[in-house]
Amino acid sequence: MNKEIVNDEESSTPVEMTEEKMAELVNNVYHNGLAAMKLHFQYVEGQVLNLEAYGPVFIYHVKADSDDVYSCGFFLRELLTRFQSGNDPTVWMASFFVDLMKNKGGQPLPKPVASEEEAKAMIDNVLVPQCIAAIREEFAPEQIHADLALNQEHGPVLEAGFPAITEGNNVCAVPLHLLLTHLQLNRDPAELLIQGMYNIRKEHGIE
Repeated sequence: MNKEIVNDEESSTPVEMTEEKMAELVNNVYHNGLAAMKLHFQYVEGQVLNLEAYGPVFIYHVKADSDDVYSCGFFLRELLTRFQSGNDPTVWMASFFVDLMKNKGGQPLPKPVASEEEAKAMIDNVLVPQCIAAIREEFAPEQIHADLALNQEHGPVLEAGFPAITEGNNVCAVPLHLLLTHLQLNRDPAELLIQGMYNIRKEHGIE
């Protein structure tokens, strides 16, 4: 059984870059993101965090007409890819806030997990059940494999796949720390697994 590890955001710093060039890049991406968001929302603020494992993360806060504030975070690499692709990045970024705004009352970023115990509780009680439920719903009524596993290189992962596919790659896996980071940025962690599973179907010619 082959396994594809989905780990896009890991070490997302472009190679061979001076600190000065990196600071300039981060500044440009931040302002491009802010300008993109302001095309869709009137009140937008932003900040850049530096996460040890992932480098710069761009957080934008949008205030709705109701004065409720919604926050969402993006990785450097995914924003760079979007801005360079020619696909309209503004609609893509705004879509996350449109989804968040379906919940009345605002949605700030969750409180960061402060300890290993908190992280474990969040993974066991929120992250894993949420991801597995979303995957099963997305591919119902197809039989789905979804379980925790240990990967030599990436540590604990959540893997998901199709038992019905018996040849070649039938499972994708995402490191738990990446899924947890998505959750902490108000992003849907299940999306990473669902995208990976659609890639598997595509590889096998299943539409």
